[in-house]
Amino acid sequence: MTFDIRNVEEVEEARQCHRVIVQLRPHLASSEEWLERWRRQTESGYRVLAAWGSGEVVAMAGYRIMENLVHGRFLYVDDLATDQASRGRGFGAAILARLGELAPLLGAEKLVLDTAISNALGQRFYFRQGFFLTALRFSRACVSD
Repeated sequence: MTFDIRNVEEVEEARQCHRVIVQLRPHLASSEEWLERWRRQTESGYRVLAAWGSGEVVAMAGYRIMENLVHGRFLYVDDLATDQASRGRGFGAAILARLGELAPLLGAEKLVLDTAISNALGQRFYFRQGFFLTALRFSRACVSD
């Protein structure tokens, strides 16, 4: 399958990403909730890069440029998802490769992403793409009185 990778700029393009992102983020059950989050996060630099094949989104990645003391300026991959029926065809690798090309153009020194400890298949994929395990991320809910 031939495919085109491009940034999602229009609302209708973002809407078409819903059927893929919901496979990674099932709590975004409605396309309207996804669109609202996409709009809101776009205001703080979130972008979506999507692979389009046969007129539909087959894979996508949400990303943003960030900077901190650990990594310097980096491209953070918030979300990387490939449609279940299209997995194993190189779409995710192609998107990561494109993000790797974009990063220095945007002044970033590296790509950084998180994946669940339980996501062994994802971890194997990231190792094959040249990523290294560099940290464990801890989180907790904030409790108010």
